Amino acid sequence: MALIDDVKLSLRIKTDAFDDEINPLIEACKIDLKLAGVNVIEETDPLIKRAVILYAKANFGYSEDSEKYKIAYDMQKNSLALSQKYNTIAATTTETIV
Repeated sequence: MALIDDVKLSLRIKTDAFDDEINPLIEACKIDLKLAGVNVIEETDPLIKRAVILYAKANFGYSEDSEKYKIAYDMQKNSLALSQKYNTIAATTTETIV
């Protein structure tokens, strides 16, 4: 399942009508993670998926729980940034870091 499908499922969206709004959220989350020091962002990684889903829930629509999801995302982001598994740039990594 593609990352956008996981995000849409978590947002309880079954249509493609919001893809133009969700895709930029996913990309913004990846950039935010990189700015925080998360250098290894693999879309199939469960912790990266969780971070992207939390980011989307915090920033999509007008949910009364947005602040709760933002706090959870920030905690997840900080954990990833502190983990050597995610903050180390491997010699074989070809991805450009923002």
